[in-house]
Amino acid sequence: MEENENIEILRGDPKKALIKIAIPMVFALLLISFNNIIDRIWVAGLGTDVLAAIGFVSPLFMIIIGMGNGLGAGSNSSISRFIGSKQKDDAGNSALHSLLIVMVVSILIPLFVLPFFDDIVVYMGAGSVMNYVRDYGIPILLGSFAFLFNLLFSSQLRAEGDMKKATFVMAAVEVLNMILDPIFIYVFDLGIKGAALATVVASIIPTLVAVYWLFIKKNTYINYNVRNFKYHSSYIRDILTVGIPASLEEFIISMVNIILNSMLVIVSGTSIIAAFNISFIILQLGMMPCIAIGTSAITVAGVAYGAKEYDKVKTTCHYGIKISLMIATIITVLIVLFAPQLAMLFTYNQANNGLYNLIIDVLRIVSVFLVVTPVGGICAMVFQGMGKGTISLLLTVVRELVFVVLLSYLFGILLNFGVNGILNGFVMGLIIGSAISLIVFELFIKKVKNANTT
Repeated sequence: MEENENIEILRGDPKKALIKIAIPMVFALLLISFNNIIDRIWVAGLGTDVLAAIGFVSPLFMIIIGMGNGLGAGSNSSISRFIGSKQKDDAGNSALHSLLIVMVVSILIPLFVLPFFDDIVVYMGAGSVMNYVRDYGIPILLGSFAFLFNLLFSSQLRAEGDMKKATFVMAAVEVLNMILDPIFIYVFDLGIKGAALATVVASIIPTLVAVYWLFIKKNTYINYNVRNFKYHSSYIRDILTVGIPASLEEFIISMVNIILNSMLVIVSGTSIIAAFNISFIILQLGMMPCIAIGTSAITVAGVAYGAKEYDKVKTTCHYGIKISLMIATIITVLIVLFAPQLAMLFTYNQANNGLYNLIIDVLRIVSVFLVVTPVGGICAMVFQGMGKGTISLLLTVVRELVFVVLLSYLFGILLNFGVNGILNGFVMGLIIGSAISLIVFELFIKKVKNANTT
């Protein structure tokens, strides 16, 4: 059976397993980045105010995605560790408990966020584009269930090494969204609201395909038979021990983006938000290899840790960082060189070149973070794979809240260096925080190995 071959690969050479999972993920994540770029290109035809509106909603959208990624990481880690320790029935029961958790969360998000939506975005500085923000943000919140289940199913399929199905569940969303965007925005004349609806509909369809595979066709390694479900709080704790910290990490990163947006508005106005948002859409393309390798490391490190093969955990982290740094360096150079051409994609209908020049400046400063991100990011995901979500969360707090926010505020606001100060403080914070993450990982894995050899 193909599924058994997948499991054997996960239990073998961690380098081969990491690459085996990461390559299809890079493809899927590149599609996500291309879709984000194409989405912004279509929306750019509606004007700078609409682009800025999406920039204000993006941190909230990323919080939702962060919850999905976090709970997916928790489920992935739990399933992977059970697979590593050869407890197949527990892996299946853990997967079903994850579904229960996501079902509850998908109800709570719109229930608690919608009543405060206006207050949140006004605090971020969105008052001048409020109507556009509502048109885009409310459909996204109502459709959050589709994003959460899609991310969970792809994580669970990845946990058992079935990258064909996992990649389809992720990639199909982006292909459908690229097709539906111009139809909903221009053909149906729904404008920015159409962009949001296209995103939701594109997420629902492949999620339903995953439901068919898991619950009807039942051709996966893990058993998703609901009749075998046996509720036990230990599964919930195991999932949430990683899932909550991982979700909080994504939440913290999104909150940092909100804080950075607020700082940028103070020193420059709303145009810089459009430039900052567009720049990060482009930079996400460069982040995809690192994210793919880091996400793959959750599975590979989880299986190795479950099997108590700690040298494989260390190899997973070191090899992941090495490959990511090589790729990120090349991409950073390309982005710096071709920043003008990339900026032109989003300013083709602008009467002046103000936004064009802003995008170029932002790209050339913050693209450096691509070379820094793999170190802290992969260390965090390896900790998640080992079930040590709290350590991963603490490292994110130190990196994002202590160093990124404080240094951005120091250089941008207190020392009055403006936009350049905020962006340079952002990069410097990431460098310091990532170095700390690597040191903590080395000390932790050394301690675990020593504890199990004495």
